[in-house]
Amino acid sequence: MNEGLAAFDNLNAVASHLREKLAEKKYVLLFAYNGTGKTRLSMEFKDLGKNGDSRDTLYFNAFTEDLFYWDNDLEGDAKREFRLNTTSRFFSGLLGTAIDAKIRSLLHRHVDFDFKIKTKEIEIKEEDQLVKQTITYVSFEREVLVGGTSNTVEDIKISRGEENIFTWCFFLAVAQMALDKEDGSPYEWVKYIYIDDPISSLDDNYAIAVANHLGQILKDSNGQVKIVISSHHALFFNVICNELKKAVKYMLCCEEGSVSYSLKDTSDTPYFHHVAVLRLLNEASRRNEIYTYHFGMLRNLMEKAASFHGFNNLSDFIKRDSDDVEGILHHRIIQLLNHGGYSHFEPQEMMEENKQHFKNILAKFMASYEFNPELFAELSKETTV
Repeated sequence: MNEGLAAFDNLNAVASHLREKLAEKKYVLLFAYNGTGKTRLSMEFKDLGKNGDSRDTLYFNAFTEDLFYWDNDLEGDAKREFRLNTTSRFFSGLLGTAIDAKIRSLLHRHVDFDFKIKTKEIEIKEEDQLVKQTITYVSFEREVLVGGTSNTVEDIKISRGEENIFTWCFFLAVAQMALDKEDGSPYEWVKYIYIDDPISSLDDNYAIAVANHLGQILKDSNGQVKIVISSHHALFFNVICNELKKAVKYMLCCEEGSVSYSLKDTSDTPYFHHVAVLRLLNEASRRNEIYTYHFGMLRNLMEKAASFHGFNNLSDFIKRDSDDVEGILHHRIIQLLNHGGYSHFEPQEMMEENKQHFKNILAKFMASYEFNPELFAELSKETTV
């Protein structure tokens, strides 16, 4: 194991450690690459809280998403239903509440379609006989303009990205009920919320919006429910770390060819996950696809490095070019980096001049502070240092 890493024999031991940390902290944030074991860790954490019929963890992961599935009406090709597997205890006592209104207030931050939660009876064949079964499903609808008149198109099939957003908003509405701790809530039992990769298939714009909104919700909660958030998405993780500044921050590692695990505590040192952020920024630079939020990510990364190296601010950390005697260009670069926080819900591609500034800043930063070049072998040769 590398120096500074706490070693664990298995994911159960990692989950136990996270619970111990949450005895004294409100949040734990966990970065890990895909395939490391994040989803399995969330299930180990959940299982530690099970005792007979009781449990203590409300979780969102790939298993949660699988509680929602499509019936695409292959025969009629008209009534497409997004069904809920209500045999799961996730839905216990939920459908008698005003959950649809809570979902709708969250959903309409991101999309323009609407929905209805419905129930109906169907007949299924069991042991050579037809048995009636009540199912719960969601039907989606969208307003469209036809000849200047607005019409509602019902029972539509939404895209996979929209489906993921709806599932996330459904969970988030449930999580808010658990965080509010209202008397009579079906989620009074929740002591922990474990969220694993809520934006795994969404673009960077949604990554910023979801992380920012989630951070605001969690900061406004009363702290009775403890939170674990894990992700492989560097941008999402970067934003949530900034929102929940006092959280314990870890990187989960798994030695290649080994079943042992380790956690790197990155709370007080330059973040281990920032290597992943650098790779993302480097790739954006290489493709020349640089957006407003990339400057925000680079600014945050450099602020952490500046603090670690003892600089008071970015203007001291960023070296002035020898031909910039009056500091005009230096000042412009600082202004660019300091522009905005998470106001980039509709990010725009940067102008070519600013793209070149970004490339220069990134290249100088990496050259000055000596990151392992093997991690960035694809660095564009056209980037100016």
